Amino acid sequence: MRFRRVISLDSGHFRLCSLHLYQYQTLTQLKILKYKMSGDALEAQLQVRFITKQEQYAVPDSPYAIQCNVHPADLNTLINAILKETSPSFEKAVIFDFLVCGELLCASLAEHLQEKGVSTEDTLEVEYLERFPAPTPQDCLMHDDWVSAVQAHSSWILSGSYDNSLHIWSTKGQHKLAIPGHTSPVKAVSWVSFQGDQATFVSGSHDQTAILWVWNVSRNSVDCMITYRGHDKGIECLSVSADGNRFASGSWDNNICLWSASLAEEENHPATKKSKPEHGTTRNPLTTLKGHKEAISGVQWMDYNTVLSSGWDHLLKIWDCDLGGIKQEIAGNKAFFDVDWSPLNNSIITASADRHVRLYDPRSTESIVKTTFTSHTGWVQSVRWSKTKDTLFLSAGYDNQVKLWETRSPRTPLYDLSGHEDKVLCCDWSNPSLLISGSSDNTLRIFKAKHAVGNA
Repeated sequence: MRFRRVISLDSGHFRLCSLHLYQYQTLTQLKILKYKMSGDALEAQLQVRFITKQEQYAVPDSPYAIQCNVHPADLNTLINAILKETSPSFEKAVIFDFLVCGELLCASLAEHLQEKGVSTEDTLEVEYLERFPAPTPQDCLMHDDWVSAVQAHSSWILSGSYDNSLHIWSTKGQHKLAIPGHTSPVKAVSWVSFQGDQATFVSGSHDQTAILWVWNVSRNSVDCMITYRGHDKGIECLSVSADGNRFASGSWDNNICLWSASLAEEENHPATKKSKPEHGTTRNPLTTLKGHKEAISGVQWMDYNTVLSSGWDHLLKIWDCDLGGIKQEIAGNKAFFDVDWSPLNNSIITASADRHVRLYDPRSTESIVKTTFTSHTGWVQSVRWSKTKDTLFLSAGYDNQVKLWETRSPRTPLYDLSGHEDKVLCCDWSNPSLLISGSSDNTLRIFKAKHAVGNA
């Protein structure tokens, strides 16, 4: 049963429309609040204590006796009523989520406790936090072919397409440049650095090359500076190190190559030679990491010397870049299609062929798979952590869906970001304010995130 979130005050007491309070006092004297729900209500009650890490929303630290079969909407109404009574400055209602036993409450409290095997005899601690606001659609940017790669920066968006081209857009949706150069689909793009009026970025393609580009922002002109050759098959993914000095690429040749992203010709670079003028200088790998038995689907830097990779061979590998060896190997049940690492929570998320997203803790001595997220109805193709909130991430799949997840709600995503009409091939959350996805419907869709910075 759902209730309207309507609150009214009456002579110093509060009354919840759709909830009948049958024992209450002014909140200065309140120790135990009891309420009975309209309709067929369970008689079982339990005592709860509400806590929050968001001090502006704190309520009195007193136990409340409530019915077991309340839903999140009922608890939300209750917390808003208490806040309005105890805080005269509290005017606008806030939507809260509730954490019970470490997981977001999505059903009735009774069902949740029964599933967790928690007794209703003890006082239950319920944590509440302001719900992450629903992202709003901002733009739909048309391409001439499938959009297979995307990464945003503070003011600019870089995309790659199956028509072999790269595109630069403003975050407002203005198309700045279409960049030819590759001879096969572009499967990976990443910004490297921004220095004044000059931006550097890298692209990887199924033509077996990566290219380092320099964009003069004021003149809106781009130059191909370095072509990287070393893979025997198409490049599927790449990632730039945090300091911008190196990048890693993963390929269908089962190998990972590490490259210098420096524009300067330094002594420790592998042998370079001049190629055709329009292709800049040719550069060879610094190191090649060999160990996967099938194609590399994802690669991420964990720190300056550690790279994480995912493969079609059902394996995740963590590499020591200096030694060129494997630090750790994690086996999965199906082929991995993407992987991402968060320095905020030291956790890994993966996209897989079995329609699930999984969260791994590589430091764990027990079960490495901590959580499985189930909602997609097709292959999950891409996953990306939030850069500012350690419990939020995006997933994109062949079911045409992009989903925004909270790690403490494994069965129900916070939001479905709908709009694509075909398979979603890539997603990005590099800019905390923009949730971006590219699809085989030839579009790049942008959702605007509110309150995007900082953890709750």
